[in-house]
Amino acid sequence: MTEEELVRKFESEKITLSPLHKRVAAHVIDDIIITFFVFFAFNDTFQAINMSNFDEVSALTYYLSPYIILMKVAYQTFFVWMYGATVGKIAVKIRIVSITDGQNPNALFSLIRANMRLVSEAVFFIGFLWALGNFKKQTWEDIAAKTLVVNA
Repeated sequence: MTEEELVRKFESEKITLSPLHKRVAAHVIDDIIITFFVFFAFNDTFQAINMSNFDEVSALTYYLSPYIILMKVAYQTFFVWMYGATVGKIAVKIRIVSITDGQNPNALFSLIRANMRLVSEAVFFIGFLWALGNFKKQTWEDIAAKTLVVNA
């Protein structure tokens, strides 16, 4: 499907691009969900350390970082691939569609999108703010995965 055909499809089905505030809200909801998963999965570890001891908290952060990254990538990849939206996106009624066919991104592009989202977060959300400066409201992860975020 060409970009022109996709635009015509969106117009005929009354599909519009998601506003940035909905995307921010979805991002916050998803991060809260991941935080709950981390606390649930590592509850014993949290109980075992003294949270007022900087060295112990620092060591815990270092220890948990790979697990948090893995959880974020798995969560984002699975939900975007299977449902075209994470729980946060479903809650605010937006979804992710592939530019090529208007459907959910496939597994590979969902994985690319999830990884690029982490890159964007790591550089102070500049990749997310990128959406402010382009017509399609695409973030770095949208550009990399060839997706758009639309109202559901």
